[in-house]
Amino acid sequence: MELENIVANTVYIKAKKSGLDKDRGRSRKWRNLLAFPHITDCEHLRDELSLNYEYVIKQQPIGKRLFWSYCKTKEDLSNAIEFLDAADKFEVCLDSERTTTGMELWQRFLCPAKCESPLQIPVSDIDEISRVFTEITDSTVLPKDLFTKVERAVEDHLKDAPFHEFLNSIYFDRYLQWKSLERQPVDKHTFRMYRVLGKGGFGEVCACQVRATGKLYACKKLEKKRMKKRHGENMALTEKQILQKMNSRFVVNLAYTFETKDALCLVLTIMNGGDLKFHIHNMNYATGLGENRSRFYAAEIALGLEHLHSIRIVYRDLKPENILIDDQGHVRISDLGLAVEIPPGGSVKGRVGTAGYMAPEVVMNSRYTFSPDWFGFGCIVYEMITGHAPFRKRKERVKREEVDRRVCEEVEEYGSAFTEHGSNLCRSLLQKNPTYRLGCDESGAAAVKRHAWFQSTNWVRLEAGLEEPPFLPDPHAVYAKDVLDIEQFSTIKGVTLDVQDAEFYRRFCSGAVSIPWQNEIIETECYEELNVFYEPDGSLVQNLDRANPPPIAPSPRGGFFRRLIHSRTAKTNLKSNSTQTVETTDHKNVLFSKPSTSKPNGIGESDIGSDELNNHGGTHLAEDRSLPGFDASPEKIEAVAESVRTVEHQKSPDKLIQRCDSVPDRSNKNRLLACCARGRCS
Repeated sequence: MELENIVANTVYIKAKKSGLDKDRGRSRKWRNLLAFPHITDCEHLRDELSLNYEYVIKQQPIGKRLFWSYCKTKEDLSNAIEFLDAADKFEVCLDSERTTTGMELWQRFLCPAKCESPLQIPVSDIDEISRVFTEITDSTVLPKDLFTKVERAVEDHLKDAPFHEFLNSIYFDRYLQWKSLERQPVDKHTFRMYRVLGKGGFGEVCACQVRATGKLYACKKLEKKRMKKRHGENMALTEKQILQKMNSRFVVNLAYTFETKDALCLVLTIMNGGDLKFHIHNMNYATGLGENRSRFYAAEIALGLEHLHSIRIVYRDLKPENILIDDQGHVRISDLGLAVEIPPGGSVKGRVGTAGYMAPEVVMNSRYTFSPDWFGFGCIVYEMITGHAPFRKRKERVKREEVDRRVCEEVEEYGSAFTEHGSNLCRSLLQKNPTYRLGCDESGAAAVKRHAWFQSTNWVRLEAGLEEPPFLPDPHAVYAKDVLDIEQFSTIKGVTLDVQDAEFYRRFCSGAVSIPWQNEIIETECYEELNVFYEPDGSLVQNLDRANPPPIAPSPRGGFFRRLIHSRTAKTNLKSNSTQTVETTDHKNVLFSKPSTSKPNGIGESDIGSDELNNHGGTHLAEDRSLPGFDASPEKIEAVAESVRTVEHQKSPDKLIQRCDSVPDRSNKNRLLACCARGRCS
């Protein structure tokens, strides 16, 4: 049994490392899997997609890259693109580097006297920015939004004529091709499956890898019968819809949905570093993770909550098990099964969550908005610092009712592990009354981010993913329970799936999710390798050339057994037709008789040499054990011999010669032999 776990871990670790190999874990046929359709096959997408600047450029990663590539071919637009990139770097640079970075940006693009490549776009705020730089000193710290107004002016210019010209360029044609690939059907054959990582509410969670790109994900399986028995369809659909809306660095993202015979599958961001509960309780951190590491994780969790709340989603199940760590040491919120959308101006009600982490208003089944999330956030911060939850000691066995009583009535204890700011933050977050709880006023997450405990946190750089994590997971370790220690689900009996279930599964499984799929293509470098516009000789690649449409694809051959059965069925039918023809027609008039009104097998003399004869008459002739006598012209014999050769010559030319020898008329036989011989020698 130990061997099974070792094998599963070894294969999984090898898959994790495959991203560093030459093939990056891709299938050997990855180029075929991501082959662009011809542009003429993608034109219908112009009528189906949103073609505005906000969607194509601001939301679509590949759309932005292609628009940037188009702008770089225009001298007047190239500088504008370079300015926007430089302004983005200015906003996220370190405070100590911001003055130098800002000065370089101003001198390169905006300073009239020193511009190397001035913007060719009218900007109204140049004088105000120039005044800032003329009064600058060594102690000056430039504001992060110094160039914001200039950025807006540049984008307003780009979204006008340049964007509409882009829509008629080959760069937008390529965007349509990528969107077509994005819409390819997704099934279990799209992935390789690896070891089980854990359990969800309705099934296992295992690691998987996309064959075309080599990207690793986690596959969360929702067993169909288990979900139906527990009436979990609405919860599963809600989770899927919320995940589709989210595009956050601090919340697990949904990349694909598909179905198998037994389960619905959510393909999610994989977090190879394990969860916070594993690190707090299984990694010998009996006294917690330490304040610095706890602060880093807490800040990223706060950003995740801020992103969820910005689209009016309350999470309701914040606990260490649901906070996962990735390969680089960053954390994300996972498992949105209990999340719900709050209507504008409204509130929700529901006693859901995990005992010890549910807020008092949830325990008492009162109405609420986002307040339970900040209470759960306080519980996690407390547990990371001390090594145990605020209302339950480490390994303490307590009934749920007692835990709920402590949450509503008792005040948590603060020991030496807490600094003054740390204890103040937790007290503010664990207030029993949500009216006085930090984060529950109109400021929301901003009030939490302003707390003194986070004074050293650079929120802009953290949100951009530029801050260095305090802990880096070991790439050779598997931060999960042994395969055999993960409890298996029991078999569900007495549940039958019907047509309504099939319709629900069809709505649930929508294939690839746009933004995560495009990020996957970019991150795995498939974009750079496939995004070719011109051949080495300078001509446009064939799939973008409207003047050179693709040939009509031949019908698929099918599998070996399908072709074998089809061939045997065809031969049986032909033999049956042959027997019937011989019984109803004079032996000497079969195919080679003089013109007659009867047409065996629907073929008359005028049809000789046609495709129908090649497909039927020639095979009919080849299947006869004794060929009839000939009373035909040399031209007819030539045509018949050609049809015979077409059907049978390549398979058994010697057998054909033997059949020709059975023709009684010598002159006609010699002519037929000569015709067959010519085909044999060719």
